[in-house]
Amino acid sequence: MNAAQLVEADEWRTAQSQFDEAAEIIKLEPWLREVLREVQREFTCHFPVKLDDGHTRIFTGYRVQHNINRGPAKGGIRYHPDVSLNEVKALAMWMTWKCAVVSIPFGGAKGGIIVNPRELSQNELEHMTRRFATEISILIGSDRDIPAPDVNTDGQTMAWIMDTLSMHLGYSVPASVTGKPLEVGGSAGRVEATGRGVTICAVAALEHLGRAPHQRSRASATWAASAPSSWRRRGARSSPSPRTTAGSTTRSAFRSRGCSSTARGRRR
Repeated sequence: MNAAQLVEADEWRTAQSQFDEAAEIIKLEPWLREVLREVQREFTCHFPVKLDDGHTRIFTGYRVQHNINRGPAKGGIRYHPDVSLNEVKALAMWMTWKCAVVSIPFGGAKGGIIVNPRELSQNELEHMTRRFATEISILIGSDRDIPAPDVNTDGQTMAWIMDTLSMHLGYSVPASVTGKPLEVGGSAGRVEATGRGVTICAVAALEHLGRAPHQRSRASATWAASAPSSWRRRGARSSPSPRTTAGSTTRSAFRSRGCSSTARGRRR
């Protein structure tokens, strides 16, 4: 494997390489380069969760804060078997840049657990999420670090985290997470926001290229004509994920077992 392939294979090295290139272009001061090319905090935890069959499994989770000079850290939490510390570090750095370029007063953070959520029951997912929230509670909060949904996590996940933090503090803390259900203070349009952003960017790119959104390339038209009719009818839809199947009502957001009354009683 050559040097270029090695950089591409490691998300953190990729992120640092991108930063070095940008820093050189804008002639960033050397001392500031040294500060910004490293993360400020990286937290690793290994925690036990009792599964439905009675066995105990140890999970590994991460929370990384790249930079908090512009405000509280902001970044999602993902559940995936390929989650790694280097990936989380890179994503935290990219969150810093994303907030900065649009002048949002947050720093960059990211988190994740090494797990395939489709192998766990809803009960096991809740227990794992609540235990992870307890482990990272020393870092997160509305004025310090605010988690959000990411790969294989959703409003249900955020509701569990919010409820866990609320139980520890003794009062409701809806501002501790974003992406939570509307019934507990979430924002309308949050679920669709990522897809809407992709659409806006795609339309802008087409306008830049002088093409209309309804125009298709010859390659895409050929594929559409040759694709099986069942694919065309379904639009090549994928199977539902936990993000789309999890309930969004207050009853499902805060399951009756282990739910704090304070977290349910106060809404925006």
